[in-house]
Amino acid sequence: MNSLLFGLALSAVFSVTSLLVVIFRVSPLLAPTQAIPAFFISLFLSVATVGALAMIGIWRVVPIHTWDMGKVMSVSLRQGIFLAIATEVLLLFHLLNLLNWWIAIMIYAVFLLIELALDY
Repeated sequence: MNSLLFGLALSAVFSVTSLLVVIFRVSPLLAPTQAIPAFFISLFLSVATVGALAMIGIWRVVPIHTWDMGKVMSVSLRQGIFLAIATEVLLLFHLLNLLNWWIAIMIYAVFLLIELALDY
């Protein structure tokens, strides 16, 4: 399982690097058709991988269950992907000028309830 964890950490480094390149080097005013999808894709990958690494750390520090590393990895990756999808939805609502603080809480609450409904 160390190779999976190493691969996830390596993909987190690459995705955060790509997000930083998109933020600092790509102008949405000059090329909006390439800049906005590149930003959303790199943001999704960054949040998913860093979130999955954070969830792995949380599940290892607070061992509520007696799971092996494979189960911890799959649950953490699913939680990271849910966190990334919720963040993307939140950002889309902000771009459409539909976002309030209570809508943001409700978006994250929906994905939290979906995660709680899934069987471990």
